[in-house]
Amino acid sequence: MKSEAGPPWVRYRRLIDLEGVPPAAPESRAALADLLAAPEVRVLLSDVASWPGTVLASHRSPSQTFHSLGFLAELLAGSWLGDGVAPAIGAAVARIRERTGPDGIPRLPMTYPEHFGGSGVETWAWALCDAPILLRARVRFGGASEPLVRRGIRSLVALSEPFGWPCRVAPELGSFRGPGKKSDPCPFATLILLELLASLREEAPADPEARDLAEGPEADAGIEALLDSWARSAERHPYMFYMGTDFRKLKAPGLWYDILHVSDVLSRFPKARGDPRFLDMLGVLRSKARPDGTFVPESAYQPYKAWDFGQKKEASPWIGLAIARIEARMGGRD
Repeated sequence: MKSEAGPPWVRYRRLIDLEGVPPAAPESRAALADLLAAPEVRVLLSDVASWPGTVLASHRSPSQTFHSLGFLAELLAGSWLGDGVAPAIGAAVARIRERTGPDGIPRLPMTYPEHFGGSGVETWAWALCDAPILLRARVRFGGASEPLVRRGIRSLVALSEPFGWPCRVAPELGSFRGPGKKSDPCPFATLILLELLASLREEAPADPEARDLAEGPEADAGIEALLDSWARSAERHPYMFYMGTDFRKLKAPGLWYDILHVSDVLSRFPKARGDPRFLDMLGVLRSKARPDGTFVPESAYQPYKAWDFGQKKEASPWIGLAIARIEARMGGRD
């Protein structure tokens, strides 16, 4: 697929991620302008402009405003965003800073019922299934070296256990914990913590701390947790996160826990790329290619039905690009 093919978000990311065109190059800036003008992207920008926007009971809901921000951060990672190119993002980042605690962890308004161990009233707090997404966005929007961002990342990394990252929430939420054993990792929290560390290394490749965090024992434990869940997917479902039929359906964007999202994150770590369990997972992805090498979504988020991956009948250039990026990383796995 050539860079001029597909919707604007595919054309732009292909230039940056696969063709190596610098973000400040005229070709990239023209493609960025097209991306930001796309009606689908403008909907996301409008959502994050009202930060914190919609905060629902379920972190899984694709309508969560923090998920809109997370996907925008993927679309715009490493971009040239000077001169007020995306004021909605600048406004959201400013409000996130205002609600970031001394520990560097950003907060969202949320309510957990008393019978689940929460306070029962709306509280600005964090959970390990949202805070890494906000910090990942901060990193991708140019905050990788900001001291408060680094402090937040270190605070979250420190919550790791030898088995990965567990279900943890801010002290303000009391004793709340998800439906799992204390000795089990939360697969989604572990996934997005790994994605945060990979993004930090990508945005600050020459920074020793970024490298050490992405290659440290906490990251290794997280990688092992996801690979072990895959290897034992028939009987192991920590915190009710399954790797069964629904998990294995092609779906985008990477808002929750599915095979494409997990494969994309794991492919960013050399430790995972050569592991037989990851190669098995990648084999399942590859088996979904049509004869012409394209990929058709097998599941779709309704709020994203206007996007090329928001239907289940035609090939999705975005999913094709996502898998091409994984394959590009695999080409350099040694």
